[in-house]
Amino acid sequence: MKSILLLLTILTGAISSFAQQGTIAGKVKDKTTNEPIIGATVAITSTSQGATTDFAGNYTISLAPGTYKVSVTYVSYKPQVFENVQVTAGNTTSLNITLEESATALEAVTVTAARQTNTEVALINELKSSNVVVSGMSAEQIVRAQDRDAAEVVKRIPGITIMDNRFIVVRGLSERYNSVMLNDALTPSSEVDVRAFSFDILPTSVIDRVLIYKSPAPELPGDFAGGAIKIYTKNTVNENAASFGFSTSYRGGTTFENFNTYAGSKTDFLGFDNGTRKLPGNFPATSAFQGDLTNAQKAEYGKLLPNIWKFNTATAAPDLRLNFGLNRQFTIGGKKLSSITALSYTSARQHLFITRNNYTRYVPERGKELNWSYQDDLSSQTTRVGLLQNFSLSLNPKNKLEFRNLFNQIGIDEATVREGRQRDYFDEEEKNYFLRYESRSIFTSQLQGSHTSGNDKNIFTWNAGYNYIGRQEPDLRRVRTTRQVSSEGPYEPVIPTASSSAANAGRFYSNLTEKGFIAGGQLEHIFGAPDSTDAEKNLRLKVGFYTERKDRQFDSRYFGYIFPFGSTADRDAITRQPLENTFAPENLDATNGIMLDELTRINDRYSASNTLRAGYLSLAKTLNKFTLYGGVRGEYNYRKLIAEDFSGNANVDDPQFYLLPSINTSYNFNQRSLLRLAYGMTINRPEFREQASFSYYDFIENASIRGNSALKTATVHNLDMRYEFYPSPAELLSVGVFYKKFFNPIETIIQSGSGSTPIYNFANANKATNVGVEAEVRKSLRDISQSTLIQNHSLVLNASYIHSRVDLGTNADVAVQDRERALMGQSPYIINGGLYYQNDEKGWQYALLYNVLGKRIYRVGSADTNPTVYEMPRQVMDVSVTKNFKNGIQLKAGVQDIFNQSFRFIQDTDLNGKITSFDDAIRNYNKGTYTTLGINYNF
Repeated sequence: MKSILLLLTILTGAISSFAQQGTIAGKVKDKTTNEPIIGATVAITSTSQGATTDFAGNYTISLAPGTYKVSVTYVSYKPQVFENVQVTAGNTTSLNITLEESATALEAVTVTAARQTNTEVALINELKSSNVVVSGMSAEQIVRAQDRDAAEVVKRIPGITIMDNRFIVVRGLSERYNSVMLNDALTPSSEVDVRAFSFDILPTSVIDRVLIYKSPAPELPGDFAGGAIKIYTKNTVNENAASFGFSTSYRGGTTFENFNTYAGSKTDFLGFDNGTRKLPGNFPATSAFQGDLTNAQKAEYGKLLPNIWKFNTATAAPDLRLNFGLNRQFTIGGKKLSSITALSYTSARQHLFITRNNYTRYVPERGKELNWSYQDDLSSQTTRVGLLQNFSLSLNPKNKLEFRNLFNQIGIDEATVREGRQRDYFDEEEKNYFLRYESRSIFTSQLQGSHTSGNDKNIFTWNAGYNYIGRQEPDLRRVRTTRQVSSEGPYEPVIPTASSSAANAGRFYSNLTEKGFIAGGQLEHIFGAPDSTDAEKNLRLKVGFYTERKDRQFDSRYFGYIFPFGSTADRDAITRQPLENTFAPENLDATNGIMLDELTRINDRYSASNTLRAGYLSLAKTLNKFTLYGGVRGEYNYRKLIAEDFSGNANVDDPQFYLLPSINTSYNFNQRSLLRLAYGMTINRPEFREQASFSYYDFIENASIRGNSALKTATVHNLDMRYEFYPSPAELLSVGVFYKKFFNPIETIIQSGSGSTPIYNFANANKATNVGVEAEVRKSLRDISQSTLIQNHSLVLNASYIHSRVDLGTNADVAVQDRERALMGQSPYIINGGLYYQNDEKGWQYALLYNVLGKRIYRVGSADTNPTVYEMPRQVMDVSVTKNFKNGIQLKAGVQDIFNQSFRFIQDTDLNGKITSFDDAIRNYNKGTYTTLGINYNF
């Protein structure tokens, strides 16, 4: 609450300072033709303030009273500079400008200007001119913060938090309530178990800007409730250039400390396994392994699998990041072709010591009962290779083609040692081993076109694309070893007789592939003269379509080790050896040893397809100060999923059609302030994995995850109101409220599993509400002091206060839960702050960033055995410093998570909805402060 009051005080001061402004305004024309110049840059020298001219050549810049130096530039024109331009409070200084063509530039090459989209001025202009409620971040601000990937970027946008360091939560709604678009095309889900896009796959070096649309509109996807997130990759080339960057990082508690590894494949450093871990090509199919093979044959096939269970201890090297960029312009047949190439490589390590506990609910007559208590020693190494290749072909000023391609290859190698006890085996202590490798391949390719008619009344845009996701977990190995409590003897692997269990000693293989094809188009017709002085008031009609087809195939296989029934093996002699000897080929013997047994079930695979066809129509009209933008979107969706469960089948055959109306209105008080009001209906469909009956044991969570084929599509009613004030092209103040009403919301629930192992499932609640307040300030400090040091600073603050409630009704699927609670993943408050300094003359920049979010539900509990788990607040402070040299060299240094506060997860043991000293910590760890030093060279 104190933080909220502090923010409101700052907002009040910001509003007061905004009010004491003057204005520079005018028109930029061609000296020879007297025609207006569209897109010219009018900048206030030595500041970040400025403007670009509109369709009529007009510009407006709001400034604090004072004397300024104004520069005006445009491609192929001679720049103009105006000294001693006076600005007084409450008055407008008129400055009309004529530019003369640069003969030298025109003789050398014919230049067509491209609109800048990656600057703070361009972003704020886009937010202001948008017909819907939208927030965002530009590449200019991203560079200042030194964030490494899109996940770190978006958490600095109002109302946004991140779960598990890669999934986005908008306005307290979990990742499944968001639609993610990459360059205007929907991205596929990058995860097996949840409907989500993993934002950590996109390095910041390829991002042009990020926009998060928070109110529905006809041209936006109908399947969202939190936000429709659009990430645009870079595609603008102003000149030939190349860059190379290198950085290295030190993480406290990891770098130069002991680090567990194991022998993998020779291509792990490139983010994929070369086949070392996969099942051999001659390995029998599941049906043969479970039906036709003898025990002796099973034991022989087990010898074909790598006998690698031993960890090696090494010293963790510093993290490494490399990036290379190449921008090129070509002229082919008089047409301008530009190319952007970006190649990035990351190798990062993390060593965590994680305390894990779990308790049953508190009952006075028996007190607290411990389900399990573990200490994890987790070593993970992440390798990422990314390639972006974009082309842009300007056929003429009215026709443009773009070809965008993005590929990411990510490999995650984990080695975990877990020690502790669990209730089901109260007289034993455990030492468990877990070796995991995950490989993800993501490729997206899009061809886009933009065409404007000769009279500028019709604008047609279209796109077609292809998406591919591949995710493999080859040869995940886990083994549970035990010994008697307080024993000094060796830990022995648990190898059962006759009936095996993958949780004791086993291997897991999975493979997911998803392919998607998309196509869309939009025609915008402008009624009236597009080049008139009142062009922005013309009636605008949009009609468009979007279609998508995606197909997914998922397969997995489980194997366990057992002593076959009738085996005469000396069990102690086998299990008391080191692990690599226990599972050695000489011990794989159906008569005198152990054997491999397949545990794969009928529901461990599924295939699915989804066809989406959407059409929309919208109208936009400005009447004096009032703008109305509304329309309707129709979506036909046909989902088909083929799977089986233990009752015979769990197939999904679900065609649906939804008509989704929306309306966005705004009232412009003047050129700098407006009020928005929006309503729209959206939906939230189940994802493939949420409907597939496939059950997966998650070693890290110590829980099984299972789908539900009976899930229904949720419907959402969204209402937004926001006031926006733009004192200058680079400044913004906004305050807004929102309300959402859900019917049949999809939630993750906990069901009682076998023993102390819970099962996570998916179910529809009855209804839910989500209401909140958001505020944002982007403010230059130029007008509060005569000091150049202070004037070069700017401030970014945003905060959200959110309240949500889920009503579970009488739904039998969720009968074990509390009947009312907050939404999972929803924080009651979120605060982001940033202080930025930029001195272009001396080449210095720095940023001081702060983030905190309130207590939120991490896992929804059940009222009988598994209490709800909360993730507790932690304050995060980052700082970065950049020095630019005139020879193209740039030095960067930064420290992230300076406070290094613990990640704490507390269980509401007494089920009173509050976290007190009575409640129990079930997970606790520190990631370590992260220090980075890097160099970039632009040439």
